[in-house]
Amino acid sequence: MNMNLRKIGMTALCCCAIFAVSIPIAAQAMTKGLVAEKILRVEDGVDEFRDYLERRGDNARDANSTAQQSGRASGRRGTANTDSRGTANANTDSRKATAQSGKDELDDALGDLNSSTNRLRRKFDATDKWMETKAQVERVVDDGRRINQVVTRGKYGSDVARLWAALRNNINDLARAYNVAPLGA
Repeated sequence: MNMNLRKIGMTALCCCAIFAVSIPIAAQAMTKGLVAEKILRVEDGVDEFRDYLERRGDNARDANSTAQQSGRASGRRGTANTDSRGTANANTDSRKATAQSGKDELDDALGDLNSSTNRLRRKFDATDKWMETKAQVERVVDDGRRINQVVTRGKYGSDVARLWAALRNNINDLARAYNVAPLGA
C-alpha cells in the first residue's frame, strides 16, 4: 500500500514537472517571423484606431465651425448656452468638460499603447531570441488594459467598439505567444 502511494506521488510529480517545462518550450517553438506578424497586426491596429479617432475629431471640429458660421452654435439662433436669466448653463459646460476629459484619457492611453508598441518593435528587431522581449509585451498588454477600461466606461459608439475589439484580439494573440495573461472582454 505504501509503495503504491509512493509510485502515484512520483508519477504525479513527474507529470507536473513535464507540464511546467513544456509551456515555455511550446511558446518558443513559434518562429520569430510569426511573432513579427502578430506585432505588425498590433501596430497596424493601433495606427488604424488612432487615425479613426483623429478623423472623428476633425469631423466634429468641421461640423462645429460650420454650425457657428451659419449661426447655429447652440441650436438657438443668437444665444449661447444661457438660461432664462442670461447666465451660462453650467450643466452643458459640465457635460462638455466630462466629454473632453474622456477623450483626453482615451487619447493619452492610446498614445501610451503606441509608445509601448514602438518600443516592443525596436527591442524585438534587435534580438535573435524573441522571448527576451516579454517585458515589452507585458507593457503593451498593460497599456491595452487601460484603453479597455476607458472604452468600457465611455460612450464612444459602435465604430470605436469594433476597432477596439479587433485591436484587443490582436493584442491577446500576441500575449498568448509570450504566455502573458490576455486582456479581458
